[in-house]
Amino acid sequence: MRALRVSHSAVVDEWRGRERAVASLGVEVALLSARAWPEGGALVALRPRPSERVEGVATIGRHPALFLYDPRPLWRRLGEHWDVIDVHEEPFSLATAELLLLRGLRRNQAPVVLYTAQNLAKRYPIPFGWLERHALRTASGVSACNTDAARIAEAKGFAGRARVIPLGIDLERFSDGHADVATDAPAAAGDAATDASDAAARIVVGFAGRLVPEKGLGVLFDAMARDRRLHVRIAGGGPMAADLPDIVARRGLADRVEVLGALAPEDVVAFYRSIDVLAVPSLPTPTWTEQFGRVAIEAMACGVPVVSSDAGALPDVVGGAGIVVPIGDADALAAALVDAAGPRAGELRSLGRERAASCDWNEVGRAYLDLYRSVLHDGDATAPVRSPGAADHDREIEVVVVAYGAPELLRRALEPLAGLPVTVVDNSSLPEIAALCDELGVRYLDPGRNGGFAAGVNVALADRLRPGADVLLVNPDAVISRADIDALHAALLAAPDLASVGPAQVDEQGEPARVEWRYPSPTAAWLEALGLAGLRRGPTFVIGSVLMLRAEALDQVGGLDEGFFLYAEETDWAYRAHRLGWRHAEVPAARAVHTGAGTSSDPSRREAHFHASLERYLRKHHGTVGWQTARTAQWIGSMARSIALPGERGRAARKRAALYRLGPARVEARYLESSDGSVA
Repeated sequence: MRALRVSHSAVVDEWRGRERAVASLGVEVALLSARAWPEGGALVALRPRPSERVEGVATIGRHPALFLYDPRPLWRRLGEHWDVIDVHEEPFSLATAELLLLRGLRRNQAPVVLYTAQNLAKRYPIPFGWLERHALRTASGVSACNTDAARIAEAKGFAGRARVIPLGIDLERFSDGHADVATDAPAAAGDAATDASDAAARIVVGFAGRLVPEKGLGVLFDAMARDRRLHVRIAGGGPMAADLPDIVARRGLADRVEVLGALAPEDVVAFYRSIDVLAVPSLPTPTWTEQFGRVAIEAMACGVPVVSSDAGALPDVVGGAGIVVPIGDADALAAALVDAAGPRAGELRSLGRERAASCDWNEVGRAYLDLYRSVLHDGDATAPVRSPGAADHDREIEVVVVAYGAPELLRRALEPLAGLPVTVVDNSSLPEIAALCDELGVRYLDPGRNGGFAAGVNVALADRLRPGADVLLVNPDAVISRADIDALHAALLAAPDLASVGPAQVDEQGEPARVEWRYPSPTAAWLEALGLAGLRRGPTFVIGSVLMLRAEALDQVGGLDEGFFLYAEETDWAYRAHRLGWRHAEVPAARAVHTGAGTSSDPSRREAHFHASLERYLRKHHGTVGWQTARTAQWIGSMARSIALPGERGRAARKRAALYRLGPARVEARYLESSDGSVA
């Protein structure tokens, strides 16, 4: 595998640990980085190690989102063959837009992986919002250093599941210099004793970071005022540096605060080893919050307990391995610092070492290799490569059925599935359904609410019976035999680019039903309105009454979008998979019987749910303008049919025209307000 990585921040030797780790796993990595970049208040020049394939590129600008690379080295490198292009810049940045533009002009088809740390759902001004949306819709993979950033990237248009991969550290450099023994507990926080016992109980608190108000130095000084045993060593530079001595003097803390200034890289470990506890008391602002908290991981690796505020990503990084206190709470911070340096010191050192190990560059490298293989549809990083078309008897199938009432229909669906691992998610919470599952020996899950089909499927996917298995979704009003399931599975495994397959379907009278459809779009709506639907072309998907999903596609795309209460959730999932390079197919050799609307008795409500889901789909993938364009086409087409068609068909067309005039989602909301949200 050949990977081209682009990252201005890789100018820092420590942060090139990612590339070195990926290369150690057998990936041929070439890196383009800035020749020089301001980091930690100083201009850092790129100094590659002898074994590194890294090229320094001149940059125009110094803001991480507003700079451009010299395009000539990028153009040259993009003319080569790469399996993956990994852009370690934010999706909204000019550098990302530049690279994607050059990739397009070069006609380089390698999949693109983006990076994001942005954990605030910001709306960027023109053109940055457009650039961000284009980048996320282009990407085949996204790595995020915190959970919120991953979810935001998905919400803003990334088709798949963004991977949370921590920022790494070198555990050989950041090592524990403390003995793993319990520390004598200081007296309770708030004890104002000033005699010689205070000197013995002196607690050295470390602060490392940029000296700006949002890093919470003011809260830390307030905490010092609560307990005289707290002494602080401050490492870092920034706008507050010049005023810091005066601030400390005015607060009467000059004898307990030591300002070290910005530290050279070789002095950082010694700093951590000189303190009893690290404080990270950050204060979020409307435009900034902590995106990771690397200093917390570095301190943990050095055997230092950590106390942080609950700002941004800090709870994810520190929680469970350190102490997290409310933002701006000086009393809680003082008490936690005393606790972490005293009674809990040994415990927190042990937990911190474990947390730091999960951020070791070797672990980060494996996570990136798994991400790269995912976007290449190459399966798990440790799994053997299968021969296309070969039978795979070791590959398992897991069945998920989302039920809502109708136990007798459900029985018909479940009985042919005997012997397979089956989970029934019961959105109706009926005792009869639970009893039936117990009788048939299948797992029963009650989510406690009717969140719709997508939410029900995700409940089962979050607690897999067979992790890594392919997943068969079966509606409770559909019946498929084991032989037909085997035929589906064989077809899925025969083509490595198939994300999903569905069987041919008939109703209970044996009449065939259409299974394979083209994706909805504004253009399709107008072709249908003009009676030209036969001219439609393009990729297809298969409907979800019986649908088998490939494990690798599920891993890359993620679960179903719970914004779809009923209908179109499989259309949305299939379209997202299509955008990531997968396809879908009907398998005529397999057959299922589908009753259709077997758990619903209200056609008007079904109609509202169906078209409301179509509205959500079009808004999500084609924007507000796309939806309004399609809505107009649907209304015009329905009005024309209401005039041209006689009898019941004309009346149905008038009802649909009224639905689109009012807005399907608005009509659906009225149904949901008048009931418990069920479709009955």
